[in-house]
Amino acid sequence: MGDLLAWLRSPPTKLVVIDDPTVLDALETRMKARFDGRMYISKSLPYFLEFASPDVTKGSGLDFLAQHVGFTSERTVAFGDGENDIELLEWAGYGVAVANAHERVKSIADFICPRVDEEGVAQVLEAYLSR
Repeated sequence: MGDLLAWLRSPPTKLVVIDDPTVLDALETRMKARFDGRMYISKSLPYFLEFASPDVTKGSGLDFLAQHVGFTSERTVAFGDGENDIELLEWAGYGVAVANAHERVKSIADFICPRVDEEGVAQVLEAYLSR
């Protein structure tokens, strides 16, 4: 491919490495040790390892949106399944993980809903709206 930066028209905001989950687990460990908080490193799916600015997460994006639109974390419900959703659930006043979420996501969630293939998010929203 050559020089990646020469190929890009503007500076990158995220790099995603796609590989076997075992390979990515080892790479994630090495990169987190090397960059130690200077870079956001997280898996979004078992075979996607993401690299970005440490200031750019789903949680920081939601915080930015909340400041500009006018809602609070206390009145926010967030749903997640991948490791890249951890900051999102931490920011929200109430975090929901789907049953097939990554174990770290489930460990911080306030509630675990049915799996994605059972439309767990839709079930939660429908139950809330029918109250």
